[in-house]
Amino acid sequence: MKRSLSILFMAVVMILGMSSTATATTTTTNATISTIVAAQDEPETVETVSFHQELKKRFIEGGPLFMSIVLVCLILGLAIAIERIIYLNLSTTNSKKLAADVEEALKSGGVEAAKDVCRNTKGPVASIYYQGLDRADESVEAAEKAVVAYGGVQMGQLEKNVSWVSLFIALAPMLGFMGTVIGMIKSFDSIAEAGTMEPALVATGIKVALLTTVFGLIVAIILQIFYNYIVAKIDSIVNDMEDASITLIDILVDYKNGRL
Repeated sequence: MKRSLSILFMAVVMILGMSSTATATTTTTNATISTIVAAQDEPETVETVSFHQELKKRFIEGGPLFMSIVLVCLILGLAIAIERIIYLNLSTTNSKKLAADVEEALKSGGVEAAKDVCRNTKGPVASIYYQGLDRADESVEAAEKAVVAYGGVQMGQLEKNVSWVSLFIALAPMLGFMGTVIGMIKSFDSIAEAGTMEPALVATGIKVALLTTVFGLIVAIILQIFYNYIVAKIDSIVNDMEDASITLIDILVDYKNGRL
């Protein structure tokens, strides 16, 4: 009887032990599954690179020699373009108002009063008016010649240094293409040294070639936009100068004939 009870007790203990082990295993498995699911649900963190950092990285990869020269072209071109834009905007004059003021001054105070009006007005149109009025005492023909001659001088002032911008527009992509050729030469040199055609050998040279070309074209596009604006502004001021010159000659003719 005691033996039967001992066997029964041992069987109960074994059953309880197996149950506890199964429960612990199930708990561990569930915890592991929960950890995996939570890890899958977490969003992947992607490292973001700023535009400045990416630009700096590409600039270094393109090679310091040609990229620095292209950068110098951009800086000098922008400096000249901005200076010209400021100068041209300051040179813009309301020619109709100036012509009316000069005509009124001629009526009330003569040539000297009209010259004072031109002295107090900025811009090439006022300078042309002053030169024409300065020769008004001689003859209308002399005033007209002075206006035409000084108009050419003012046009040269408006177009000053603009040719440098066009030079940098042409130079930047040419430097980029030169970098492209040099990069391809390096790629073929790497192939010749290794004796095999492997992508890793030519990747660096091709990257340099493409980056120098891209940066050169970007510089040329930026400067071209500024150049077109400057040329359009110069054409507008020159047309205004021509119209104002014709108006001045008409005013002087009326003044000489006593119709003012």
